[in-house]
Amino acid sequence: MTSPDQEVVARDLYIAARPKIVFSFFTEPEKLVRWLGIRATLDARPGGICRIHINEREIVGGQYLEVVPYSRIVFSWGAEDSPLPFGSSTVEITLQPEAEGTRLSLRHRGIPVEQRTFQAAGWDHLFARLAIVVEGGDPGPDPWATRSMG
Repeated sequence: MTSPDQEVVARDLYIAARPKIVFSFFTEPEKLVRWLGIRATLDARPGGICRIHINEREIVGGQYLEVVPYSRIVFSWGAEDSPLPFGSSTVEITLQPEAEGTRLSLRHRGIPVEQRTFQAAGWDHLFARLAIVVEGGDPGPDPWATRSMG
């Protein structure tokens, strides 16, 4: 349950790839860094670490809370030295087969009200990159990797 001083960011995205492929871009470091960050330490099991270096200064993540292969991933989320501390919110990703691809649904809970706009813009930016990569394209260098986190 979200308290009155916290918000939820919700996003839905169709990706032209099967859930098994999309899932791997959240659980395999070499695939994750193609759309998010420059390096990652991922241990995709409940209690395992999810630590992503956005650039040489900023680190985001938390730990995996639930991992159901090819259909559901839940992890804590935040950034070191930020208004949304490391692991202080929860991200739920569900993957449903749809047509020839996947319907990805994100629910990011526990976000302080003042961080909602920044987190929503961040997910929009990242999911655009994710769709390009999963569908076989190259999104190029991430311009946000050179910015400071909010």
